[in-house]
Amino acid sequence: DPIALLVREAADYKDKLLRSLADMENLRKRTEREVADARLYGISTFARDILNVADNMHRALNALDVGLRERADAGVKALLDGVELTERELLNVLEKHGVKKLEPVGQKFDPNMHQAMYEVPDSTAPSGHVVQVIQAGYMIGDRMLRPALVGVVKAAPKTQPSSANDNPRSDSTAK
Repeated sequence: DPIALLVREAADYKDKLLRSLADMENLRKRTEREVADARLYGISTFARDILNVADNMHRALNALDVGLRERADAGVKALLDGVELTERELLNVLEKHGVKKLEPVGQKFDPNMHQAMYEVPDSTAPSGHVVQVIQAGYMIGDRMLRPALVGVVKAAPKTQPSSANDNPRSDSTAK
């Protein structure tokens, strides 16, 4: 029957058309996501390189103690103020482009965001919390750009109540 054949053929073409339209819509959505990801995460390599500059500026500023800064002459103070302003501007520009600095002090240690460098015995802070930051960590969007290098509070050793069984035996009783 030629009419049934044409109807079947038309249905096949309609099915192919609908599948092609769905594929094109999926491609459009995937391309939009990829373009958005490229905009947000495309600067990751560049941002990692710039973080080294930010770290060096931070180290340079921390190398001078408060007393030395107070005793410095006006020219040196102006230089230090300029370096501090430059560091702040650098961090502002990074944040403008989606790179955020982590402030982990006081937070619970998270291996997805922090890298523990050492443990610190401290009875004033809760165990497993960050107490020192050696190197700042950064996020770009919702991805980790660089984990923070931190010092973590070590759990205090638990003291066992002493009992009669804990006493060591003397040589005269051990025979």
